[in-house]
Amino acid sequence: MSADRTDRTDTSSHHMEGRLPAGGDHLGGTFGQSPSLEAWYPQRLRVELLHRNGLDADPLGADFDYAAEFAKIDLPALKADIKQLLTTSVDWWPADYGNYGPQMVRMAWHAAGTYRIADGRGGAGTAMQRFAPISSWWDNGNTDKSRRLLQPIKHRYGAALSWADLMVLTGTCALELMGLPTYGFAGGRLDAWEPDEGTWWGPEVWNPHDVHGYDDMVQRDRRWHGRNGDADYDLQSPLAASHQALIYVNPEGPYANGDPLGSARDIRITFTRMAMNDEETVALIAGGHAFGKSHGQVAADRIGPPPEIAPMEAMGLGWHNPEGSGNGRHTMTNGIEGSWTPDPLRWDDSYLENLFAYDYEQTRSPAGALQWTPTDPDAPRTPDAHVPGVSHPLMMMTSDIALKVDPEYRRVCEKFLADFDAFTLAFSKAWYKLTHRDMGPRFRYLGPEARIEDGLLWQDPLPDAEGAPIDDTDVEALKRTILAAGIPVSDLAFTAFSAASTYRDSDKRGGANGGRLALSPQKDWPVNHRTVPVVDALRRVKTDFDGSAAGGKRVSLADLIVLGGCAAVEQAARDAGVPTVVPFTPGRVDTTQDLTDVEMFEWLRPVADGFRNHLPASFAAVAPGVAPEAVFLDRANLLTLTAPEWTVLTGGLRVLGANWDGSAAGVFTDRVGVLSTDFFVHLTDAELVWTKDDASETTFTGTVQATGEARFSATRTDLVFGSNAQLRSIVDVYAAADGLPRFVADFVAAWDKVMMLDRYDVKGARRCGPMAA
Repeated sequence: MSADRTDRTDTSSHHMEGRLPAGGDHLGGTFGQSPSLEAWYPQRLRVELLHRNGLDADPLGADFDYAAEFAKIDLPALKADIKQLLTTSVDWWPADYGNYGPQMVRMAWHAAGTYRIADGRGGAGTAMQRFAPISSWWDNGNTDKSRRLLQPIKHRYGAALSWADLMVLTGTCALELMGLPTYGFAGGRLDAWEPDEGTWWGPEVWNPHDVHGYDDMVQRDRRWHGRNGDADYDLQSPLAASHQALIYVNPEGPYANGDPLGSARDIRITFTRMAMNDEETVALIAGGHAFGKSHGQVAADRIGPPPEIAPMEAMGLGWHNPEGSGNGRHTMTNGIEGSWTPDPLRWDDSYLENLFAYDYEQTRSPAGALQWTPTDPDAPRTPDAHVPGVSHPLMMMTSDIALKVDPEYRRVCEKFLADFDAFTLAFSKAWYKLTHRDMGPRFRYLGPEARIEDGLLWQDPLPDAEGAPIDDTDVEALKRTILAAGIPVSDLAFTAFSAASTYRDSDKRGGANGGRLALSPQKDWPVNHRTVPVVDALRRVKTDFDGSAAGGKRVSLADLIVLGGCAAVEQAARDAGVPTVVPFTPGRVDTTQDLTDVEMFEWLRPVADGFRNHLPASFAAVAPGVAPEAVFLDRANLLTLTAPEWTVLTGGLRVLGANWDGSAAGVFTDRVGVLSTDFFVHLTDAELVWTKDDASETTFTGTVQATGEARFSATRTDLVFGSNAQLRSIVDVYAAADGLPRFVADFVAAWDKVMMLDRYDVKGARRCGPMAA
């Protein structure tokens, strides 16, 4: 019997071996594995993106003070460490010419070059080059090696030195090491801790059947309107790069066709979208190509996959090269082979000299890429990067010849050829702009080389405050004066929000500080027309206060605009039966029209604005296939709002009557100007039936089901808070019987957050990273 039982037990155990504990004969999927929501419901509004890169992902924690830690670094010692590393070649990735400087300039440039002026996203500020998709773009080939080379420096300095700061500083040190007198360096970039799933890099898709994933990504036609050379040739906004997976343009020319004039057109559009003018563009290209070489020894189809899809044993490194040593003289990056100058490690103007002194003919690299070689056999040559005593003809790219054939670029080149000092200064300043453009106000700049005194126009400079600052007593008196001036609560709230909501955390631009709502171009935007009489009235308040205040006190118009909004919200809360105090931090200043770059600020003009229920008639034409609520989500992200903050601000602005044109759309209340929960209560009213007004599906009418009475009008940016499951779950909290006190408190907190987003003069650089509040 005992033996029989043992046999049966053994048989049972053998039968269960390999079976899953909870049943089933195999494991079909795990957490996060595709397909998921995005595969099943691709049109779903991805509200959860507002919560990416939160503190839960940050190993340094909420109390980490980067500014304080960075201040402990001995910057000269750090730079010395970096420069020593740059000239210490290692066997696993030997340095060209024994100096890693040129490849580190490329790494830093490509980190910063993702910046685009249309929405301020991209740039070096969060070290996104470490994460997909940027880490694995074709144009970033082998930047993974540069960052891996820097790992000992990063480990040595730890949390006091972010990857973002280290990458930019290393590029700057490399330029110094090679003889360029650089313009300066500011720290203050705080690393992101997860990939950016929200930024739209273009309509191209990854091809899972291509080992590199580039098959469709390196095509260009999906993002362009018209053909290169057409009068209507234009790049889709907010994009800046001419191709997916590129930083700027294809160096072989549009469509790799070797057309220099077509390349110049692409260069101008791309660099303009990256906030550079013609002189800065030429300075960057000519300055950057004064150093190093391009690599094209091996055909692209022999190179392994990029880091994000490389095999696990590669440990985060991609683009495995099976040819020879796989590096050094066998290196493959963009496919073009050679150097631009006879001395690739020295700052000089030989790039420009040789570009204009010789004629060039099209040739092919060993990898098959199109490039240009001097026709004169007596033209200077360039040394081999790894074999002593060997030299090669100079190389130019199609994008280099473009500077010679485009009349405006040629004019700038000739200016620089005639004045080397002007070229040096132009490149130094353009490099500084390139690597600091996304950092925002100079209050965020850290370190002894930050150059915060110059007030460069692209930094949106602010003048010093005039007169003595106002105190708490003045604040309370001014609030009473503003309310007594007879300006409606709705108008005051609308004006304050209009000033502050231009802020975008992507590049830390915009906001109420500076009082630019009263200047061009902002005062002229149609969405801001309602603010003009309010600003005029607040100017009169300012004049009266400045003329009568004791002790030389002055109040800025910028402060008054925000203070008027605070007074309005307090009044609206009192009228709702929930008295509250809205925080106000004085100290804003008024800038001038001369200190406002009108062209650059025009990029801050919203295409549409859900907070103020603004959807221009042209929206469908300029944004085909883009839903207004998606643009609304984009704006909420730029304001660093969470989903609850987004929801509570919208509901409050609606009952305050803060629509751009004073319309009733989304104003689900009979008590306009009272900070009530009526928006949420009526949005969730099951007795209301909503129908679209026309085929555009942009406006809707809410009808009482029992009587057929048309009760409310709404837009998509109103109804999304009832139709989207995640947002509706938040709406339910405020629609509940106990929701009013919570709503008022949460609205005030969110309001103050938006009013303070740009106040780095108060916040400093303590939490200066992505989505920091």
